[in-house]
Amino acid sequence: MYHYDVFISYLRTADPIARWVRNHFHPRLCELLDGNLDREVRVFFDGSVRVGDRWPDELRNALQRTRILVPVASGQYFYNEWCLAEWASMAHRENLVGGARPATLIYPVIYADSKNFPPFAHQRRWQNLTDWNHPYEHFQISPKYIGFHDKMNEVAQELEELISAAPPWQPGWPVLTPVPDDPPTSRVPKF
Repeated sequence: MYHYDVFISYLRTADPIARWVRNHFHPRLCELLDGNLDREVRVFFDGSVRVGDRWPDELRNALQRTRILVPVASGQYFYNEWCLAEWASMAHRENLVGGARPATLIYPVIYADSKNFPPFAHQRRWQNLTDWNHPYEHFQISPKYIGFHDKMNEVAQELEELISAAPPWQPGWPVLTPVPDDPPTSRVPKF
C-alpha cells in the first residue's frame, strides 16, 4: 500500500537547497495539500527519517510506497547518486504503468540552474521556483513571500490531481540505482 502521497527529492548535501526545502517548500506544500485534499496528506522528505534508522533502507521503502516524486532540482541534482536513483525509479514506474495515457509520477521543480540538466530532464514540464529560492527563514516576512505562497498553491493544486490519478500500488515496483554521469566540465576558460 501507499504510505506517502509525495516524496520530496533534493540534493541533501547542498546547504542552501536543504534549508529552502526545510524552511519553505516542505511546510508550505504540506499546509496547502492538507487544505486541498479530503484526507491527511503524507509527504516524505529526509527530515522524516528517524535517528537510528538505516538511511538507504528507509529511502527505498519510502520511495517504493510513494505516489508522486517531487524533485527539487539544481545543476548538480542529476549527478548525485541518490537523486538520480529517486528520479530513475519513478521514471521506470511511469513506463511500467504506461498504457495509452501514461501516468505522470514525477512533478519536477527548478530550484536553480536548469541549463545543466541532462536531455531526458528537459523533456519534462517543470515548475520554475527560482524567483523564490531564498533559503533564509526571514524570507517568510518579505513581500516576495506572497508570490511564493501563490505559486505553491498552484503547485499543490496540480499535485492534488496527480495524486488522485496515481496508479494502484504494486509491491514489485523496483528502486533503481543507476550510476550518475560525471558532471560536465566547466565552461569557464582557465588562465
